Amino acid sequence: MQIIFDAVRSAMALSFLLYASWSDYKTREVNDTVWMLFAPLAFALTVAELLLYGSVSDFMLYGLCFVITSAIAVLLFYSGGFGGADSKALMCLALALPFYPKNSFTPLSGSVSPISQILFPMTIFSNSVILVIVPVFWIILRNAAWRFDRKKELFEGTQKNESIGKKILVLLTGYKIPIKKLKEKWHIYPLEDIEEKGDSQTDIQRKLLIFPKDENRNGIVDRLEKAAANGTIKDDVWASPGLPMLIPITIGLVVALFLGDIVWSLVSFILT
Repeated sequence: MQIIFDAVRSAMALSFLLYASWSDYKTREVNDTVWMLFAPLAFALTVAELLLYGSVSDFMLYGLCFVITSAIAVLLFYSGGFGGADSKALMCLALALPFYPKNSFTPLSGSVSPISQILFPMTIFSNSVILVIVPVFWIILRNAAWRFDRKKELFEGTQKNESIGKKILVLLTGYKIPIKKLKEKWHIYPLEDIEEKGDSQTDIQRKLLIFPKDENRNGIVDRLEKAAANGTIKDDVWASPGLPMLIPITIGLVVALFLGDIVWSLVSFILT
């Protein structure tokens, strides 16, 4: 019976995440109804299993897992690293799969990592971060090709005064595109903004952005378009494709279930 509980909770979590990922990809939005259904179902199934087969310590670990996962999700949201749907997905995973469902799955890595045993959502999250790194190599190659082809500097004007750390983050997450394309492609987010320092149209400060947000996008694009039309900046600006994080989270869940904890496996391999 416990095998069935584990399998149902895992299938439910994957089903909700697949739908949420599809919705996020198509519209960059996920209706709150998804989480309003996911959360209570996840909580009910997990609590029912713990009541039948768990102990007091299991309930305490369940609560601890939810608190830690929620704190990290909220921190990532307010720092701009996560969207609202991403944070809610992580919290729902803490309700549905606080521990690795070892009764139904066995990772190909051969063992369940200590983190997965008590904080399975963190394994899913770390796997998703590893998966997000993969597109970075394509972005680096694209920026190198742009620099070689255009024979122009990647950072212009007051952008040169930005910190090395901010420049590196922009290089790893974004690339230069025409403002017209940025305006047409609603899923692409600007990684720079301008600020007027005086009355002169040429007296502006170009700033790099690290965590673009939906609510600021249109205003930034309008400012960039106006500055380009006035000739105060060139047409190519920094932008990010804004890959929906829910997709790596969903893949991270599949990898965690069938392959295991990528980070733990890498660390174990290095140390042995």
